Amino acid sequence: MTIFECKTCGHVEFNAAPEMCLVCRSPRTAFHENAAAIKQPADPASLTDGDKKHIPVIKVTTCGLIADCTDVHAIVGGIVHVMDVKHFIQYLDFYLDYKFISRIWLAPEACKPAASLHLAVKKGVITVVEHCNVHGNWMAEVTL
Repeated sequence: MTIFECKTCGHVEFNAAPEMCLVCRSPRTAFHENAAAIKQPADPASLTDGDKKHIPVIKVTTCGLIADCTDVHAIVGGIVHVMDVKHFIQYLDFYLDYKFISRIWLAPEACKPAASLHLAVKKGVITVVEHCNVHGNWMAEVTL
């Protein structure tokens, strides 16, 4: 999988740069290939506490509010990430089959490091990319 990052705002896209950044509206020329745009644990078989605080945990459930709806819940970290003014999760980006579908911004101190979406789909790959203001982007995936 190829990762493209917008030089203007840092938004990440998978496999191809879009015509225009869906976050800041910069043109395709603002994107550059950057394999390091998403952090990876040094040893996926033995996660450090730092890894556990940054890798999103995704839970998929049946919606209780809307008929024929799939809920996707994401929390940042198996060890919940802090939300202090100096160190916090700025946003979570959601993707369906590697196509960007939503960004949820989080305010330090006021928000928990979590977000949810109500989806009209029943299958596909859900990817969640979180952005820590200190440690960058981390991601997780789940197949519906």
